[in-house]
Amino acid sequence: MHPVLPMSDPATHAAASRQRRDIVSGVVMEEDQLIRFVAGPAGLVTPDVARKLPGRGLWVAADRLSVETACKKGLFSRAAKTKLSAPLTLADQVSELLTKRVLDGLGLAKRAGDLTSGFAKVLSAINSGRAAWLVEASDGQPDGRRKLLSAARKQTPPPGLFGLFTSDELGLALGGENVIHTAFLAGRGSGAWTQDVRRLSGFRPLLPEGWREEP
Repeated sequence: MHPVLPMSDPATHAAASRQRRDIVSGVVMEEDQLIRFVAGPAGLVTPDVARKLPGRGLWVAADRLSVETACKKGLFSRAAKTKLSAPLTLADQVSELLTKRVLDGLGLAKRAGDLTSGFAKVLSAINSGRAAWLVEASDGQPDGRRKLLSAARKQTPPPGLFGLFTSDELGLALGGENVIHTAFLAGRGSGAWTQDVRRLSGFRPLLPEGWREEP
């Protein structure tokens, strides 16, 4: 089983379609395919996953290998034309920041009315073609997940599958208990969240390893 990443909402994609050059490969990409870094205090390279920190941006493709390469080869200093310090743990920092951003994004979506939770409600969202993402607790039982996935395969296009967070983590983010099944409904909110999930997928798997053996 492999995660399916749905297309971003067109309006959201258009709003974030500025292009930047990856300092590792030299390839020009859309901003939502890259991680922005800035020179922080004392010349320390600092991730800016929200793209809001002041200073000149240094852009790297959103995957672990690219960030690690930039650190090992001194590419941040070369791009900035000044001495910068880039710790070898920088990719881990990016992963942690993106993970928090994705989890916080679920909480924001809940408050905006873009999420629905519970087996019956999620199944209804899938059957009506409104689900952009099926968000399943990583520690949930496989039976309910399989039933929802079976329904999701009939949706066109099928929703993406995300299983990074435990039931407790989802509960804290969404203000509930025993949160196992959640659907992120299609719309502008899901487009922005999808962009963050795509970037996160370059740093850590979106599904528990055991799920890959499920039909």
